[in-house]
Amino acid sequence: MSAALLISDLGVSFGETTVLSGVNAEIRAGEFIGVFGPNGAGKTTLMRCLLGTLRPSQGTISIFGQGPVKASREIGYMPQGNVGFESTALSARALVHAAWRGEKWGVPWSTRESRAEVDRVLEITQASTYADRPFSVLSGGERQRVMLAQALLGQPKMLVLDEPLASLDPKNQALLIECIAEVKRAMNATILFVAHDMNPLLHVMDRVFYIAGGGALLGNIDQVVNSESLSHLYKFPIDVVRAHDRVFIVSREGNVTEAACCD
Repeated sequence: MSAALLISDLGVSFGETTVLSGVNAEIRAGEFIGVFGPNGAGKTTLMRCLLGTLRPSQGTISIFGQGPVKASREIGYMPQGNVGFESTALSARALVHAAWRGEKWGVPWSTRESRAEVDRVLEITQASTYADRPFSVLSGGERQRVMLAQALLGQPKMLVLDEPLASLDPKNQALLIECIAEVKRAMNATILFVAHDMNPLLHVMDRVFYIAGGGALLGNIDQVVNSESLSHLYKFPIDVVRAHDRVFIVSREGNVTEAACCD
């Protein structure tokens, strides 16, 4: 497989505070990558660098052979939450259409091309049946499918999904994950899926990208999510416990969390 994303010696600092340092990764086209780490570890900072909205202090990023700004059209981004649309009177379909050609100024005109593209992404995300209902009355799972449909406009090669499982119950988490897995299969897209808990994603991830302590590790789950690797990354003694096909992070102070990671 060709490389979709190359990160070389990436570092990000804000004043005297170093958030990320010496981050390296090579992600192949078509991979499903779970991105994990504690709050404040730098997951959002890294995503901003990939999207071209934040310039790193050092190092380089190559996305399909281009810098982040030039590669922006190859990336579909699904932000965390509904970014202020909770009370909108717009229908789900209108909200998706509003994002069509979002890089251009002005009100998006409805054309045969744009209507066909909106219909396509709503069909892929299985949101067509409620697309003409107001977005504000949809359930959490339905809203997330609509936001995913927005991210799919223009057939991007890479999807950056920022905490899409947040606030969803386990059933809707599972349904959304399966929907995203189907999107990956249909489009052969590279997926960067930021999440708090890796357990719901164990059956769909190809590899894990774990960020903590200013650094990051990329590899399969056995390579990354083990006591030695995470203790090195956190610079703190960590144990990894597996039970009933689930992964748990245990600090040696006795605190246990799911594989969310020691927030």
